[in-house]
Amino acid sequence: MNISRLSYVALACILTTSTFSQEPELELTKKDSIVNSYWLVTLGTNFVDDSGDEFGELFDFSEGWNAVPYPSRISIGRYFKNGVGLEAIGTYNKYKEGKIVDNVVNPEDVDYFGLDFRVSYDLNKILGETGFFDPYIGIGAGYTDANNQGRGTYNAIIGFRTWFSDHWGLDFNSTGKWTMNTENSTNHIQHAVGVAYRFEVEKELSRKGKEKLAMLKELEEEQQRVQDSIAKAEEEARLLAERLQREKEAAELAAAEKAKKDAEDARRAALQNKINNLGNVYFKLNSSYLTSKDKELLDKLVAIMQDEPNITVKITAHTDSRGTKPYNQWLSERRAERTVEYVVSRGISTNRISHGAFGETQLVNDCEDGVRCTEEQHSKNRRSEFEIVEY
Repeated sequence: MNISRLSYVALACILTTSTFSQEPELELTKKDSIVNSYWLVTLGTNFVDDSGDEFGELFDFSEGWNAVPYPSRISIGRYFKNGVGLEAIGTYNKYKEGKIVDNVVNPEDVDYFGLDFRVSYDLNKILGETGFFDPYIGIGAGYTDANNQGRGTYNAIIGFRTWFSDHWGLDFNSTGKWTMNTENSTNHIQHAVGVAYRFEVEKELSRKGKEKLAMLKELEEEQQRVQDSIAKAEEEARLLAERLQREKEAAELAAAEKAKKDAEDARRAALQNKINNLGNVYFKLNSSYLTSKDKELLDKLVAIMQDEPNITVKITAHTDSRGTKPYNQWLSERRAERTVEYVVSRGISTNRISHGAFGETQLVNDCEDGVRCTEEQHSKNRRSEFEIVEY
């Protein structure tokens, strides 16, 4: 009965240990979440190229680009889960004297005002999540008063944002503006850079996060299956014990057999006491290796088993309470296995020795989680014990 029950419980322990050992790798973290909707405000500066040949000489900073030395652009927008964003933008600039404007040298400083509305799309919805790099494209329309000329414009935008946190980042973009009045004004380009702040941020799991969540659910189901297996094993063991008990009660024991049994029990108790007097194997913290002192103790156990070839011994291994329960269960299993391996290496048959691992569940003192104890007190729990299970 004991061997059968041990087989069921050992199998359940192995399954439980294997399952729990995977759990830390599947923890959801901040990296598994992404921002998917928010309000956005940006404040920065803008650069206007209205030289009349802006698409031919994009980087003619000295003659074609105009800027003012203070914040000159502000925007506010709303961005949605599907990647679409709506944004309103206000800008101010000044065409400087001596710059090229509409293919002529500008004779004096002239104010520039712009009010634009745009629809943009987050390219990460197509490319996949790229971390802090957030590129986008967009189209829109607006009104610009530049070079003393008012004009409606069709706009096309390309840009990207770099996010340093869920709220703060930088925004870089360029907007091509095509005039609706082709007779009196020219097209131009407006570049912008600014500090971006987003609020009322809503987040959801990334694709990787959703995969992890699915795996966690699968792990939970597997753990339930393990618990069901343990319950089934315990029920079968209970039924087996009841059947054996009924058979025992039904059997008529002769007086000679009872006397023999009593003698055997006494002999077994004496042997168990002899084994108990050997003491326990004590392990170092986080170690499952046997010291030379441990091996000397186990050699004495081997000598007893060689003198008593009819006994079967069970080795139970334990840990202190430090560390996680899954880790301690695994560590006690390793300690039990190494203790058994040494005994077998000294000539004891594998069918005469078994083992069980109990982690931190059978402490010999009060040094459980949250209780301050000395190293000596903890060390008393890091042990392997010996018990006669058959005689």
